[in-house]
Amino acid sequence: MKRIQWFPGHMTKALRMMEKEVSLADGIIYVLDARCPAASFNEKLRKIAGSKPVLYILNKCDLADERVDNFLKVIPNSVKVNAAIASSRKDIIGAINALVFEKRERNLAKGYSKIYRFLVVGVPNTGKSTIINLLAGSKRTVTGNKAGVTRGKQWIRLDGFELLDTPGTMPPSCENQALALHLAYVGSINDDILDWDDITLELLGELYKKYPKRLEERYGITGGTNLEMLEAVCTRRGFLLRGGDCDYERAIRAVIDDFRKGRLGRITLDGFDVVKEVFGRG
Repeated sequence: MKRIQWFPGHMTKALRMMEKEVSLADGIIYVLDARCPAASFNEKLRKIAGSKPVLYILNKCDLADERVDNFLKVIPNSVKVNAAIASSRKDIIGAINALVFEKRERNLAKGYSKIYRFLVVGVPNTGKSTIINLLAGSKRTVTGNKAGVTRGKQWIRLDGFELLDTPGTMPPSCENQALALHLAYVGSINDDILDWDDITLELLGELYKKYPKRLEERYGITGGTNLEMLEAVCTRRGFLLRGGDCDYERAIRAVIDDFRKGRLGRITLDGFDVVKEVFGRG
């Protein structure tokens, strides 16, 4: 399969901008995809944070299974949320306040208060802008269900603090291709550059190992090679061409769409061991 790699020029500019703006920040809010927190972690962004406190938000927890609770045990200063629902606002604000609690108390003891500023960072399509809009109570940033929507910097003034919405930024090199595949599945990599034939076959193979019952219930898959599983999708969904040949293109679109929209149930891609390894470094 062709190596997955995506680091367009605007991401280099984004990293430079963040390196400049971080000096103005009191902390970093790092948004991860709850289905694949290890895959959606970019070491470059942690290095930019330096010694500043970091809050990890595991967003889209409604699409991940119960294993996300175990991830919270090994990811420091972390909270799970579904930014698409209003009730998550309280959890996020509480976590942000906890991040600077000691600093705020020291400042108050000295007799002054300030507006606390945070950079909101993450790989594309983890929901950074959605979280900011939730906290603001209105649509203050541009959002979209695809990679690369946010391009420029946007400081957003909220009640008691300010957030800088930054462009989604990938690692310059995706060394772990298994994790890069997870990013492709969830839509963090530009769909237009990907070979979806191979990626969908890989997704079916991985899902069959981890969630075989889901594939059986949705597509009637009971085993076979990855290609045979895709053909089972064609048969079950009626994706057939004249003469009875499989319409692989429609089946590929259906599988990816079903996965991303949660029609295959709540799915967690990253294993506990890899999450523990990634967040235990440094």
